[in-house]
Amino acid sequence: MATFALRPREGQIEPADVEPRAYFSDAELDRAREYRRPQRVIALTNLVVSGAALVLIAFRPPRRARDALARGRPYRTAAAAGVVISVGLALVTLPLGAVAHDRAREVGLATQGWADWLVDVAKAEGIAALFAAAGAVLLLWLLRRFPRRWWIAGAGAVVAISVLFSYISPVVLDPVFNKFEALPAGQLRSDVLDLARRSGVDVGEVYRIDASRRTTAVNAYVTGIGHTKRVVLYDNLIERFSRDQINSIVAHELGHVRHRDVPRGLLWVLIVAPAGVFLIQRLSERWSPPEARLGEGRATANALAVPSVLLALGLVGFAGQMASNALSRAVERSADAYALNLTDDPASFVAVERKLAVDNVSEPEPPRILQLVFGTHPTTLDRIGAALTWSRER
Repeated sequence: MATFALRPREGQIEPADVEPRAYFSDAELDRAREYRRPQRVIALTNLVVSGAALVLIAFRPPRRARDALARGRPYRTAAAAGVVISVGLALVTLPLGAVAHDRAREVGLATQGWADWLVDVAKAEGIAALFAAAGAVLLLWLLRRFPRRWWIAGAGAVVAISVLFSYISPVVLDPVFNKFEALPAGQLRSDVLDLARRSGVDVGEVYRIDASRRTTAVNAYVTGIGHTKRVVLYDNLIERFSRDQINSIVAHELGHVRHRDVPRGLLWVLIVAPAGVFLIQRLSERWSPPEARLGEGRATANALAVPSVLLALGLVGFAGQMASNALSRAVERSADAYALNLTDDPASFVAVERKLAVDNVSEPEPPRILQLVFGTHPTTLDRIGAALTWSRER
């Protein structure tokens, strides 16, 4: 319902039928297929392994761990449980991540050596473990303070955390992994500011990041809210794309700013969170062991309740992400239409989509079921087809 209510009403162009070989050679299609299909198998296996590990932790924890969670100091034990579960899930999926990274290096998509890659993995997991510990403590406090209806306060916490992360991520978390520098004075900055002026939007700041130290893939995105709002361009995009192509990409990102798509996503969370957290509470109450004493009175829940809540969170979050992805695809289609209207340059738009697919070794038309479940953007062929429809209608 939230996805239906918040989907953009404008800019939903019906794409024309596109034959892949009209824009991609057989060699390019074969290369993308040979790389992406095994990568998807690895990603799906990773998902299954993570889910199975959560199930085992929730339903068949080791006896000593079970006793420690039930009898330890509640908040200290909850924090430790959050760290152990986070690190444990990272370790069981690390071999699959290493295989995926190795294949990305072989195809020329990843530029990091093993040492640098492991440093980034350690950074990411360290941050994840810290947030897992804080989240587990917050969860236990909610369970003990509101044993019957903790989902109400929990929904408020989800929304507050989402807003906080949207605000601080560009200035606190993202710089941990990349170096950001404001786009220097020159033709590109002038083009960006001119497009922003024509769009009538406050773009915030425009940054260039050193993505090339990690990957040859190219990208651009809008992030942040309020004073942290910004447009971010990969350095390899700036170096390898023409001026008209970069303008097309920037126009797309300005479309997100113009349409307030980051606040739209936060509003989606606001609508979905109460029902989602309510379902998490009901599932976790059903799955928690008796020793957790979940929901039997104030200040009675202990850290043994944490694994079952995390399992419920994983399942509900996965289902919710499918609906969120449907909204994301509609949002991206609207931003595409905005870029076409702003630049009046469908040729550059099509060239961008073709080059993005080739440079990122992406399949122009992935399997439909996977696109439905995991796709955050329209397929490359759909985006090219939308540009063709736009041109014909003009």
